Amino acid sequence: MKPLAIDLFCGAGGVSEGVLQAGYHIIYSSDINESVEETYKNRHEQLGYVQGINTFFRRGDIREIESSQILEDLRSLEVYDSIIKDREIDVIFGGPPCQGFSRAGRRDKDDPRNLLFKEYLRVINDIRPRYVVMENVMGFMDTRLDGFIGVKGEEYGMHKLMPDILMKEFELIGYHTLQTQILDASDFGVPQRRKRAIFIAYKNGEKAPSYPAPSLQTKVTVGEAISDLSEGTDTGVSDYIRDSREGRTRDVFGNPVSAPSVLNNEKSTHSLAIVERFSIFKEGENAKDLFKRIQLEGLDLTAYPNLVNEARAKIDNEIELDFIMHNFKTGEISEDDFKLFFTKKMNRFRFNSKQIAPTVVTMPDDYISPYEDRIPTVREMARLQSFDDSFAFLGKRTTGGLRRRVEVPQYSQVGNAVPPLLARAIALELKKYL
Repeated sequence: MKPLAIDLFCGAGGVSEGVLQAGYHIIYSSDINESVEETYKNRHEQLGYVQGINTFFRRGDIREIESSQILEDLRSLEVYDSIIKDREIDVIFGGPPCQGFSRAGRRDKDDPRNLLFKEYLRVINDIRPRYVVMENVMGFMDTRLDGFIGVKGEEYGMHKLMPDILMKEFELIGYHTLQTQILDASDFGVPQRRKRAIFIAYKNGEKAPSYPAPSLQTKVTVGEAISDLSEGTDTGVSDYIRDSREGRTRDVFGNPVSAPSVLNNEKSTHSLAIVERFSIFKEGENAKDLFKRIQLEGLDLTAYPNLVNEARAKIDNEIELDFIMHNFKTGEISEDDFKLFFTKKMNRFRFNSKQIAPTVVTMPDDYISPYEDRIPTVREMARLQSFDDSFAFLGKRTTGGLRRRVEVPQYSQVGNAVPPLLARAIALELKKYL
């Protein structure tokens, strides 16, 4: 029989996708957001995992989901007697929301999301799986908590490191732990430099597992991942593109699931000024690099009339505009001059088709396609995360402003996910010990 797995804080399903590829049966999963539920359940139904029949998804706040409810949901499945009854859960996977730990942007040690890992521990303590995998951002490694009280009532005092708390908590509930390790997704076939903190625990009496070893294959580049999704590129079909089209994930009958058409590949329509702005970036160049290049080489802005007209509307002073344009031509520009034409987003980056991508985040306008003067499509971002082409992202394509606090559009679903190929490598390694 397939190993039994639970995926908590599952999001759109990056971890689940890799776990399924590794040959597990995901019998239960949960997330708080309605948008990711739509995407997650649609994908699993596509693969033959049907709600209430052979899997159960519960949408809700983990703080309000009792372990007794999880067990009741499992007993309600039609396959309970045939594949679940009298068996232990082999692995629980989970990634408690990481914004409070993140090194990207403001980190807040008092962010209430920091304490969601305690709820994760509560469920582990009640369900008693054989193995546990928890993933998080690298900021988790050096985050400290003040006055944390554990699942068993242990008090940790001030400024205690998260990994130390986690190891002690697992010890108190009857689990051994491996030392937390940083894994880079690019070492496991993902065309993206994405490092995650991975924590593995195993119940007393189980065999001690290992972390997966990096793949020896050459790393996959951006071009090898997305070159077929742009106009005018003819670089051939790489193994990675072929695998993405044909499908790495198999359905319940063992058949690969391919995409009948290219999904989620709608290209954004930009203003002429934005197209001109994007065209100035070279592959592999971010805004800071571009600023330095202009200082060294100069830039004749008369070749970009729409960009000039956009700037003219901002300052409404022709003499000042001419002076700034002259400075661009000689390279004697200030940061304010640069931002007048290139916005305040200094982390904008044009993908290099011959290199792996940097960490994919949830904001698509942080990036520029290496082939066309536009932001990447949802499908291009999904390819860089190692999702199969048959994996459809549902809901709004994007959103902005205050709505980002409650909505999880397609771009965010992709950017928040753990790359499936990284999850697969971890799940395959654990499978050796089951």
